[in-house]
Amino acid sequence: MEKGASEADPSRGRNGFVGVLYGEFSDVLNDRVRYSVSLTESALTIQRISSSPGRTKVVFNLADCIGCRAHRAPDAADVGAYFTAYFYPFKRRWMSAGVARQRVEQCFRVALVQEPLANLQEAERWARAIRDASALQAPRRDGVVYAELRRPCRVLILVNPHSGRGQALQLFSAHVQTMLTEAGVPYTLVITEHQNHARELARKADLSQWDALVIMSGDGLLFEVINGLMEREDWQQAIQVPLGILPGGSGNALAASIHHYSQSPPAWNEELLLSCGFMLCKGLVGSLDLVSVQLASRQRLYSFLSLAWGFVADVDIESEKYRHVGPIRFLMGTLVRLASLRVYQGRLAYLPVRDARRPPKAGRRSDPEPPEGGARTRTPAPAPAAPLLPALDQPVPDSWTVVREQEFVLVLAVYQSHLAEDLWTAPGAAADDGLIHLFYVTAGVSRPALLRLFLAMEKGGHLACGCPHLVYERVRALRLEPVTPQGMITVDGEVVEYGPVQAQIHPGLARLICG
Repeated sequence: MEKGASEADPSRGRNGFVGVLYGEFSDVLNDRVRYSVSLTESALTIQRISSSPGRTKVVFNLADCIGCRAHRAPDAADVGAYFTAYFYPFKRRWMSAGVARQRVEQCFRVALVQEPLANLQEAERWARAIRDASALQAPRRDGVVYAELRRPCRVLILVNPHSGRGQALQLFSAHVQTMLTEAGVPYTLVITEHQNHARELARKADLSQWDALVIMSGDGLLFEVINGLMEREDWQQAIQVPLGILPGGSGNALAASIHHYSQSPPAWNEELLLSCGFMLCKGLVGSLDLVSVQLASRQRLYSFLSLAWGFVADVDIESEKYRHVGPIRFLMGTLVRLASLRVYQGRLAYLPVRDARRPPKAGRRSDPEPPEGGARTRTPAPAPAAPLLPALDQPVPDSWTVVREQEFVLVLAVYQSHLAEDLWTAPGAAADDGLIHLFYVTAGVSRPALLRLFLAMEKGGHLACGCPHLVYERVRALRLEPVTPQGMITVDGEVVEYGPVQAQIHPGLARLICG
């Protein structure tokens, strides 16, 4: 007969997890194989009970645990009950070097007595204790202040079935759905049907129903959601709803950046999806800077990733025709554009960090609960102030740096570390550093030199290439004035009105599910 707990039932009190559990349980496939299991505030330790010396002990860090559930056996004649814990520790890859998060399931049979209900209650006690302890052990970075999603967290997930290679829905079903079930996260799935569908939903939804909005797509769908939230009358509350990203597109820049910020080893494809799904299940929330972008038509957009003109914008849009091949589309687009390299005449000005007062962080509530009564009529709040930006038809202040009118190959302002899964564009960037990382490349750069820059960007080494045509500045605001009559400007990978444009950082305006 199994031994029960030797200590008091652990609970989550004011000071967190209290107590230790110990028990002896059977293997789910073989009753003759038994394990001693002990739970502390930070680990689950499992050891096979054997008369042989040198028993194998396995220790699972609760920071890697996303959930635990208790359940009855499928066989009604089985009086035992079970509890299953789900871990995603870093393990060595099967076919390549390095480590990545991989799923590990640990299941035990509880048969203390011949009474099925009593056994189920004991299994539930263990499952609850493991969940409570693991909730307090989410991986945190030193010096970063986090909020936590409410538990159970109600999540609205928006999936673009056409993003990337058109596999986002299949990836969700194969990977994310299982993780959310294991973590006990209830969710509602909405499949977007047309362009700007997510924007309309974010603008009109009753956000009191949700604790988080999660995007399963490329970066374009999150651009829609953020701008939909900022178009609401109650935008100040709406933009505080935590946002999550699950990579399902071609570029997946924000997903790659969040993974990088978590200080995890590099990951791509399904491994990156697993990492972002893990962070969603752990439920830590941090700050996210947004950038307001003003166009010549006076339209104002909100950006979380990038503003691009020239080579990068051309590659992003022109490579759409290669979408079916996945992330390699950007390499194909780069090679095609290099073959007929364009230059663009224009003017650039920016407010460098050394001369800029950092705009204050947006006001923040003490908890991540969404606004109540999203459908109520209320007085519209004014848009976020942009005190660093003069009117577009006015000259920039003397404190700005003005780059003389000349020919550019590209101008790129980015506010995350990655521009794609394999483009580590701003190695020093953080989601809430209050900075725009400005890069520009002037005319005269050779095709081989430009190619070397982008190849070096895979490992963040482009700034060490010594290219005299590449300039990098950390800024708070910028203005771009194209002179060449034709070209493309993109914001977060989406084409916007071509013409003069300026932008300013808004530190901590939004919130992001991260690790």
